[in-house]
Amino acid sequence: MSWHRHALVGFDLETTGTDPLEARIVTAAVIAVDDRDGEPVARHTWLADPGIRIPAQASAIHGISSERAAAEGRPAREVADEIADTLAGYWRRGVPVVAYNAAFDLTLLTAELHRHGLPPLADRLGGAPIGPVVDPYTIDRAVDRYRKGKRNLEAVCVEYGVIHGGAHDAAADALAAVRVAYAIAARHRVVAELPADALHARQITWHAEWAADFQDFLRRKGTPDAVVDGQWPVREPVRTTA
Repeated sequence: MSWHRHALVGFDLETTGTDPLEARIVTAAVIAVDDRDGEPVARHTWLADPGIRIPAQASAIHGISSERAAAEGRPAREVADEIADTLAGYWRRGVPVVAYNAAFDLTLLTAELHRHGLPPLADRLGGAPIGPVVDPYTIDRAVDRYRKGKRNLEAVCVEYGVIHGGAHDAAADALAAVRVAYAIAARHRVVAELPADALHARQITWHAEWAADFQDFLRRKGTPDAVVDGQWPVREPVRTTA
């Protein structure tokens, strides 16, 4: 059955930084969305105390200060464990998880699990690979390769006519990612007709091809040692700081 003909689950993290191996979770959301009207039917949200100072630049983006996270946030270990259990629960039921730029969010979550000595996602699935994952960022980049302009979530929402309820709010971003995924399926039949597992496999290839091309571009433009990671949806192995 085509992946978009049933409910999807959106997943998003707001964090302390941009390196998924070093950054920590600040807020997170997992939003289940009804395929009939694109409306949320279940919401899971978290505010974590990351255990480190949140840089001012990160706070300016998502609005969470170090003081608020320390006062109101739950322990990072508990939050990471609950997020992983929630995602694994949906995957065990065969529900695709939508994450915009999944390689960032899922790598960061995997790093947090490792940092806190918690079971990785695959262990929560009985050793099976994680997924299926739907990444509108990877898909859009593959099916509309030569479109000019930005590819961030806000720009892609505009491209596909999706109303975004609030950039850099985890719940709003998770919901917007799901709605973009449905919109991509409506526009691109080659994507819409794939079963979820086949789409997951296709994205592994698409991301690897993009990474190789981008790495070659960077090296030709004067960065001879540039390395662009081609792994998707999780960068392995994950090495983290304490």
